[in-house]
Amino acid sequence: MIVKPIAPATGEIVDGEFLFPVRVYYEDTDAGGIVYYANYLKFAERARTEYLRCVGCRQQDGLEEPEKTGWVVRHCEVDYLKPAVLDDELVVSCRITNIGGVTAAMHQEISRGGEVLVTVDVKVAHLSLTTKKPVRIPKDLLGRMG
Repeated sequence: MIVKPIAPATGEIVDGEFLFPVRVYYEDTDAGGIVYYANYLKFAERARTEYLRCVGCRQQDGLEEPEKTGWVVRHCEVDYLKPAVLDDELVVSCRITNIGGVTAAMHQEISRGGEVLVTVDVKVAHLSLTTKKPVRIPKDLLGRMG
């Protein structure tokens, strides 16, 4: 058997906005056959993670440093406009709306065929995982994010 390496979905930046594809699986739906509300937050998290990877932030590196750092959600607002269902092909967008020394605000949209189903406005903080206190976003990363 010949096994060819297949890369996972990575998304791309288009006109300053990161776009990440997501397919709805059976496990994502509830008894009514629509995407369970909390799973939209998982889709948004995956897109934010891939966005950071796309701009050169490998989060595992922060966990392996002596002064471990990571990102935490500080605030999140979600507006559910229309439901997604099994087998839908969704696009999750991620756009930085504000960035500071230790926090970044992002607007995300989850859409199907250009129709927005869910909006997510999230503020994340860069944190010392040892002290549990905010730490400055490294300047090189700040530049790539902003």
